[in-house]
Amino acid sequence: ALLFITVYKADGFLFFVEDHCVFNSTKLDDIEYIRSYYYNKLEYTRFSSSVGKYVGYTEYGVRNAEAWNKDTGNLAAMRAAKETYCLNNVGNDHEAAL
Repeated sequence: ALLFITVYKADGFLFFVEDHCVFNSTKLDDIEYIRSYYYNKLEYTRFSSSVGKYVGYTEYGVRNAEAWNKDTGNLAAMRAAKETYCLNNVGNDHEAAL
C-alpha cells in the first residue's frame, strides 16, 4: 500500500463539471450561465449562454464542442438553463446579500 501512495499522488483530480452563474442584477439579460468541463485541472470545453454554444479549449475539447453543438436538443436545454438554473438562484442570492 505504501508503494501505491508514493506512486499515485492523492492531491489531484481527473474529471469534473462546474456550473455557475455570473450576474450583475436579477434581470435575465444580465445573467450568464456557464458550464465548464475539466480534466486534470485543465478546462477543455465550456458552454456559455452569452455565446450560445460549446467552445473547446484543447484538441479534445474542440472535438467535443463540435459534436455537442450538433445536438440541438442538448443545446436547447443548455440555453434554457440560464432561466431554469440561474434565475431562481440569483434571486435568492441577491435577496440574501441585501
